[in-house]
Amino acid sequence: MTAISSAGGMPARVVLASGNPGKLREFSALFAPLGMTLVPQGELGVPDAEEPYGTFLENALAKARHASRLTGLPAIADDSGLCVDALGGAPGVYSARYASLQGGEKSDAANNALLVRNLAGQANRRACYVALLVMVRSEQDPRPLVGEGVWWGEILDAPRGGHGFGYDPYFYLPPQGQTAAELDPAEKNRLSHRAQALRQLLEKLRPGAA
Repeated sequence: MTAISSAGGMPARVVLASGNPGKLREFSALFAPLGMTLVPQGELGVPDAEEPYGTFLENALAKARHASRLTGLPAIADDSGLCVDALGGAPGVYSARYASLQGGEKSDAANNALLVRNLAGQANRRACYVALLVMVRSEQDPRPLVGEGVWWGEILDAPRGGHGFGYDPYFYLPPQGQTAAELDPAEKNRLSHRAQALRQLLEKLRPGAA
């Protein structure tokens, strides 16, 4: 098993199983205070893993094990997406491919356009971002560490804000009176579904945690 630092059992070097530039920016900011070296899998020649499952947890675990197997390092992966009540939880695990699965292009703009079309005339705009964050200390780690974050909001018909990525410009947060794309990046990193999942994961990395 890869060496672990002495500070709270934290891994000294971890592969981030993602090639998404937006995720890389957010995770880099979230992990910066932890003293961990986070290495994007692309820098180590790791291709994207298959994500064949219907749940965020199964897909995140598959990605983490894939990255760990090919590098011999501990790995962290997330699977995240937007779940809209009026659409029965869609786009869910297919959030990044929402439009392309219906013949459109694979882009944030196409995904958002399809989401707005599918919600036309719907009074219920309640939705949540969900993130499952998984860390394996080795490919065959029998006790993966798991954090889950759920961030509730509503879907707008028109975009607002220039930060973030994905569905952020349409994801309105009533308590803040802003979309996720209007939030200051530091504030988003404090509130987001990934931040919530990370806090859960870090709690499990504490010395003495079960």
